[in-house]
Amino acid sequence: MKTKKIPMRMCALTHEKFPKKDLIRIVFYEGNVSVDPTGKQNGKGCYLKKDSEVIEQARKKKILNHIFETEVSDEIYDDILKLI
Repeated sequence: MKTKKIPMRMCALTHEKFPKKDLIRIVFYEGNVSVDPTGKQNGKGCYLKKDSEVIEQARKKKILNHIFETEVSDEIYDDILKLI
């Protein structure tokens, strides 16, 4: 019997690979940045580890601003922390 392949994704901040379910996807689509809990929304996406320390480091370094080349508000980081 074949074993099911687990999709692996890389955290944008730590550059570590994790199973997709252990990460949160953030999406940039039509000028808006939003949290994608389903992992299936259209747009350019990146992943962050489900860890409050990682989210706070991403806020300090403004990693999402760099990736999406736009200004990302602190509300997005707050939404991410609520999902954790």
